[in-house]
Amino acid sequence: MGRKYIDCREFPSESNCTVSISANSDHELLEAAVQHAVAVHGHKDSPELRQELRTLFKEGTPPV
Repeated sequence: MGRKYIDCREFPSESNCTVSISANSDHELLEAAVQHAVAVHGHKDSPELRQELRTLFKEGTPPV
């Protein structure tokens, strides 16, 4: 299994977030992405949030 990532820069927000997160496993990436979404963007941890985040995972590593 290769690395996967999620990149906030791809989603415009009021905070202009520039964080990208990558991991070797879907589980690890999802947990980190949920923590970030809750702590930084004020989302509530829910099954719906987790499902939406999973759909945003991309293969590889985030661009510089």
